[in-house]
Amino acid sequence: MISTDVAIIGGGIVGLATAYQLNKALPQRRVVVLEKEAEVGLHQTGHNSGVLHSGIYYKPGSLKSTNCREGKKLMEAFCEAEGIAYEICGKVIVAIDEADLPALDRIYERGQANGVVCEVIGRERLAELEPHAAGIKAIHVPEAGIVDYKQVCRRLAERIREAGGQVLTSARATKIERKGDKVVITTAAGEVEASQVVNCAGLYSDRVTALGGQKPDAKIIPFRGEYFELKPEAEHLCKNLIYPVPDPAFPFLGVHFTRMIEGGVECGPNAVLAFGREGYRKTDFNLADMADTLSYAGFLKLAAKYWKTGLGEMWRSASKKAFVRALSRLVPEIRAEHLKPAPAGIRAQAVTPDGAMVDDFLIQEADRIVNVNNAPSPAATASLNIGKTIAERLVPRLS
Repeated sequence: MISTDVAIIGGGIVGLATAYQLNKALPQRRVVVLEKEAEVGLHQTGHNSGVLHSGIYYKPGSLKSTNCREGKKLMEAFCEAEGIAYEICGKVIVAIDEADLPALDRIYERGQANGVVCEVIGRERLAELEPHAAGIKAIHVPEAGIVDYKQVCRRLAERIREAGGQVLTSARATKIERKGDKVVITTAAGEVEASQVVNCAGLYSDRVTALGGQKPDAKIIPFRGEYFELKPEAEHLCKNLIYPVPDPAFPFLGVHFTRMIEGGVECGPNAVLAFGREGYRKTDFNLADMADTLSYAGFLKLAAKYWKTGLGEMWRSASKKAFVRALSRLVPEIRAEHLKPAPAGIRAQAVTPDGAMVDDFLIQEADRIVNVNNAPSPAATASLNIGKTIAERLVPRLS
């Protein structure tokens, strides 16, 4: 049995960042990260588009807003110190027509309230920044950027090990028991005994919360985000990052164009119900996951409320022509022949029993366990500050 002060379940970027910050805050304490896969950062972290988000979209004072703003600074400093490539390239959020303008104004107001460097620009300035983008007005966010979060994860794991911590892979947690003043986690790699546990299991965070004896406030519903990539001859159509004005009713940002730090331009995603928590392909189907989703009252209420929107997303998934039509609203020159399929991602979206999608980060604390039950985008950008916040909560428990 491995004995440690803190065990962190989940080796994505939030779990690794938490371990890293704990090592800094309490260097005398032992930390162990438990990752079910053979490598770290394979799921949500390894399938995102690598954007360093500015925090412009989020409600002022929310966990997303504060953690994104501070986390971005920490991420940039970490990448600078570690020699990890990143770029502050800027983005534009584009109003296609008059109907988008009220929402554009609200986003700008949030940006100002959150301290984001941004400005409203007209068509002429937009054409200078993104010559191929449509739109009558836009917000320019010069401080947005791009980075390789998979490389960040690998470097965090290195630093954790150098500080005396452990990162155990192929160590899926299957049981959590309280034994006196300790918590014992049974994993595929053996038992781990800890004084404190942090659940950063992402797609499985609600199930790990239940393993620990606490009822989660929301259930994870997996949404697949499907992407295309521009072929090299079409990459000139996007210089940096081009986003639409998002629908305020949803925590998704709409299909957009993202230049990637390793090269190329990604287009997407849509948002369709995945048929499994790891259902990255359209043909992937997990019966237990689907039964879990379809038997959940919260999902049924969500589906009843937004079924038209859901059908539209499914149509874009089934029809490349429909996907191209959505992309061409932002960049009219886009054609189907410009696109090649790219790997999909899964968003772990927390949904409450009344059918509401949880928009903010959700952290539930229990005796000896801290559960991170909702950490979607911008969690990667915010990860080092989320980790710092959790570390600060654990310091009194470990003192």
